[in-house]
Formats: sequence, C-alpha cells, structure tokens
Amino acid sequence: MGGSESVGDGNRVRLKPINRRQLILRPTDVETLIEEDHPARAIWQLVGRLDLSRYYEDIKVVEGEAGRPATDPQLLISLWLYAYSRGVSSGREIEKQCRYEPGCQWLTGLQIINHHTLSDFRVDHKEALDDLFTQLLGVLSAEGLVTLEQVMHDGTKVKANAGADTFRREERLRAHLEAARQQVEAMGDPRSEEVSKRVAAARRRALKERQEKLETALAELEQIRAVKRDEESKEQARASTSDPQARVMKQPDGGWAPSYNVQVSTDASAGAIVGVGVTQAGSDSHELEPAAQRIEDNLDKRPKQMVVDGGYVNRENIVGLAEKQIELVGPLPEARSSAGQMQRRGVDEQFYPEAFTYDESSDSYRCPAGKTLRHSGKERRIGQTIHQYRAARVDCQGCRFKEQCCPTAKVAGRMLTRRIEDSVVEAFGARMQIEEAKATYHRRGEVAEFSNLWMKSKLGLRQFRLRGLVKTGMEAQWACLTYNVQLWIRRCWRPQCAT
Repeated sequence: MGGSESVGDGNRVRLKPINRRQLILRPTDVETLIEEDHPARAIWQLVGRLDLSRYYEDIKVVEGEAGRPATDPQLLISLWLYAYSRGVSSGREIEKQCRYEPGCQWLTGLQIINHHTLSDFRVDHKEALDDLFTQLLGVLSAEGLVTLEQVMHDGTKVKANAGADTFRREERLRAHLEAARQQVEAMGDPRSEEVSKRVAAARRRALKERQEKLETALAELEQIRAVKRDEESKEQARASTSDPQARVMKQPDGGWAPSYNVQVSTDASAGAIVGVGVTQAGSDSHELEPAAQRIEDNLDKRPKQMVVDGGYVNRENIVGLAEKQIELVGPLPEARSSAGQMQRRGVDEQFYPEAFTYDESSDSYRCPAGKTLRHSGKERRIGQTIHQYRAARVDCQGCRFKEQCCPTAKVAGRMLTRRIEDSVVEAFGARMQIEEAKATYHRRGEVAEFSNLWMKSKLGLRQFRLRGLVKTGMEAQWACLTYNVQLWIRRCWRPQCAT
C-alpha cells in the first residue's frame, strides 16, 4: 500500500508505503508501556503487600531440584483482578490480551500466560482466596474505609452457566445416565484405541464427567422435590444436566432463568463489600443470619446495624439478629388480612374475626351471637405466641348462624387465634416508626444496590462462567475482591499518587 497519486497539474506525488506483512524487531521498555498512575501498578503494589503464603504452600517445585518453575501467584492474582476490573472474566481472553494489552503486558513482563494456568488458579485455592478477601478488608479497615457501624445487605440473582433446555425430569435423567454408563463401558481401555492415547483418554474423561454430572443432577432433584409442597409439583421437578446445582429463579425483569442467589453485604461508610455468599435459595428470607455470620468471620467483629429490604424482614431474622446484638432496620411487614381465608371457608363478612369481642379479664372471646370462645391452647413460634380460642361444640351446632359463621366445622366449634409478639419484635416495630430509622432505610438502595449494579455492569457478573455452588461462590468472591481493590485505588492509591 502506498506509492504515488496524480494531482491536478499532472505530477504524481510520492507517498510513504505501508507494509503490514513485514516483521519488525524493536526494543521495548516495559516500564513505559503504562502510565505511572495506571491501575495495573496499583493492583501489583496492593497484592504485593498481602501475605500470599497460602498460595506458595501449594507450589511443589523448589530451588535446586528438577521441575518447571511455577508462575508467581502474585502475578496470577494481579492478572485476574486487573482483568475483572476491565470486565474480562475468561482465562482465554486474558491469554489473548497478554499479547497486546499494555496493562497485561506490563504485569507479565511481555510473557504469555496460558489460559489453563489462569483458569485452574481461579478455582484451585478456596481457602487462600477467603484469606485474601479477609486481608484486603483488613487493609481497608486500617484506612478507615470499613467501620461496621452500618451494613447494607441485599441479594441479586446471577444467571447460571446452564440453559433452560438442560433441565430434565427424573425419567430422562436416568435414561441419559444409563446411556452414559454404557458409553463408558463400551470405550474399554483407552490404550487399545486406534486413535491416539491422548484423544482416547480425553473422550473417556469427558464421558466420566458427564456421568458424574447426571448422578449429581439426580441427587439435586431429590433436594428440589423436598421443598415442593404438592405431589404434582414433585413429579414435575427438574434438574439441569450441565449445572445440577443451579435453580430456576425469578429475574428482575419478571422472567425466569437458571440462576444462583448472590448475597452481598456492603459497609455504608465507604461502600466496601464486607461479605459475600452464593446460595441456591430463590428467596432471601433465610439468608440474613448467615450473612451476619460471614461478616463476623471476615472481620472478627459484628456489625452494629444491618439495613435490609422487605424480603429479609421476618420474626426469625428480627429475633436472630437481636440475639447477636445487631440492630435491624427494614420496612415493617404489612399486616396479614384474614379476609381471603374467611372467604375460602365460606364465612360471612359479619362473622370475620374482627366481629368477635375479646375480654381480657376472662381471656375469652364473645361471638356476634353471644356465645363464648374459651382459651383452648397456645403455640410457641419464633418471635410470637399464638393463643387459640374455641367455642363449645353444642353452642355452634345448634346456632342459627352456623352456616354463616363456621360452615366447614363439622365436629368442633368455631375457633379464633390471638397473636402476641415477643418484646424484640415489638421493639423493632416501634423503632421503625422513628423518622431516623426511616431515613436510614431509604439510604439502603444507594449503598447495597449500587455494589450489585457495579459488579454486573462494570465487572460483567451478569452470568457465571463457572458451574456448581462452590465455584460460582469463588467467582462471586473474585468479583467482590476486585470491587474492593477498585475502591482502594480510588480512595487511597490515587490520592497518594497525586501528592
């Protein structure tokens, strides 16, 4: 490309040619590949400050003995954090970017890191990753960015690495499992194959992995059935053949998809993530106490206050956090109306529970027809006591209002319940009437939902690349670790560079 071009006077101008097929050998000053305030430098510096001994313990090759040198864990950690910060979560893509992206080139010193090495490293060191997350929280605490005075907690659904069409019922799962077993047996000894030993071994390994996934899917199917209420739902239960531990969950857009529930706890002082967990539960109602325990495990300290949305506000969580001396802030649950239940039973509106009069002195109720319902027992539940009152059978069976009051009571008389809340539940209700508590709750979205949105939009955590509860938990932890590193860069490292 290049040469000459004609101009108006007939002369031909001479242009410098462009030859894209030539090979150029030129020196490269690695230090000049990126600026002094480039985030790759910050990440390398921060990771170098942390204790990586748990990672080094797993390295078998030592000085003075045979063996290929291992890749430095500091480099692999830095590469993953830098990649996640740019929305890259694929080992293959990181390997590609090591060839041309300045930050990756600077970190590796122009080396190419194999994607297998990167991918294996991400999931091979669970305890070391937990320790790394905890150490970084210690750094943020020392900088005054974590106080645990107020923690905002929220959950978000992240799609699993499984298609909706991979879910099968028990009959199909067992048929696929039997076929996989027959294929494994038919392969025999890979050394007897006409194809190469490596290809034969790879095929056998793939079939064994498929067989194991199908066996896991059948085990997970039993867990799915255990939470179903009716027999028809149990029969229709399905599990995924590609990610058996994934569950179909409702998405923010109203649709349904195979997903995991990511629980994130964010310190309100500077927005640092102080706890993260991944569950199979579609509901958040039972996830608050485990979240509080994770925070305590990470920082050896309990938060003073946790702020949540309505999905976490129930008596179990109110009582559980009170026992841990953690103040709970959240919206008051709406009072449940008995109107729907009364309608289904065929009860006339004039005989709804509100029409019965309670007499505190005798601890009894009087019905609209003048009959007495006496205390017949009580049931103790977490956060409340339920008292039961029942009318005498003869009073109801001979009453002219029976068909309007208790049409379904064939043997016993009409029954009512009175619920008495525990003191901690009443204290929570009273606290949430205070304007300061209401203002605190309204701040929840800008803190808790911001961290979830950041990880999805900036770090690309909209769908997991890994499969299984443990590995998706590690993937979520890498994203939260990156989020905290970026916070440290903004609040600590850049101001230091500016000075």
